Amino acid sequence: MELKYLDKLWEKGIRFLGTRYAILCGAMTWVSESRLVSAVSNHGCFGVLAGGNLPVEMLEKEIEATQALTSQPFGVNLITIAPNFEKHVELVSQKRLSHVIFAGAIPPDKAIAQVKASGAKVICFASTLALAKKMIKAGADALIIEGNEAGGHIGPVSTTVLAQEILLHIQKVPVFVAGGIGTGEMIAQYLLMGAAGCQLGTRFAAAEESIAHPQFKKKLIDSDARDAQQTYQFDPFLPVVPVRAIVNKATKRFNQLQLNLLRELEEGKIDRKSAQMKLEEFWVGALRSAVIDGDVENGSVMAGQSVAFVKEVQPVREIIRELVEGAERKLASLWEQG
Repeated sequence: MELKYLDKLWEKGIRFLGTRYAILCGAMTWVSESRLVSAVSNHGCFGVLAGGNLPVEMLEKEIEATQALTSQPFGVNLITIAPNFEKHVELVSQKRLSHVIFAGAIPPDKAIAQVKASGAKVICFASTLALAKKMIKAGADALIIEGNEAGGHIGPVSTTVLAQEILLHIQKVPVFVAGGIGTGEMIAQYLLMGAAGCQLGTRFAAAEESIAHPQFKKKLIDSDARDAQQTYQFDPFLPVVPVRAIVNKATKRFNQLQLNLLRELEEGKIDRKSAQMKLEEFWVGALRSAVIDGDVENGSVMAGQSVAFVKEVQPVREIIRELVEGAERKLASLWEQG
């Protein structure tokens, strides 16, 4: 398909990523492994491996497996607050990857410098305009802005507000938009606002090439946008990073765990850091139960509100084709009407 309009709008994005299309598949723990990542990259988009809490040896195997499956560009997402973060940085620097993404918190300047010294381009997340400017000053080559419509751990601001706050003021580096995006038509809208491209996660989680359990994919297909709800913190004394997932028994258990930990904190039976660690451990285990074992009632089915657009299990190439054709069609209708 000839892209008369898209190639003009996302030229900055495809040049930065080195891909045919400026669409990223977001890093999803237990889901974004070598098979899905390579499939996304092989079909013209940009796959991202999820480093998460993986042991260094396992992450190395995933990188090598991905390299064996694709010759196209892909990235590795590193969580700055993960126990193995420093070792992960050392690993990706040795592997001389094309792109590394920092997520979770503000990455140390040292980590950014180390990765850039290896020849990789650095992408950082930014949740405010001030943070976007700080990341660019620290050496970020591109930014991802992700609204709270996304799945998994989320921030407090919607994608549409972040887009207005950041896209209208940042032109120095490519900015990719994420959170609640499920159609090519919406990709077109953000490109018109100045985005270099967009990142999606939930639609790719249900892809044929995704290793997610069939029951996990079925749960996504059967869910509506309103089913993907975020968790809340009951007391600021125990800070909780919100998580968006399909409401089930696991989300109710998380709420109960939070209340129990608050009571233990008040009684002095546990310290705040340990309590926060228990909350994170809950999600790590619950997510694996859902994605790998298929326990979608007691496990965590993390998904963004774009789950509304997951209608069936599709091959990656078909998902990408729908997105690209939808975006091009939308742009054509706007320009040709004018």
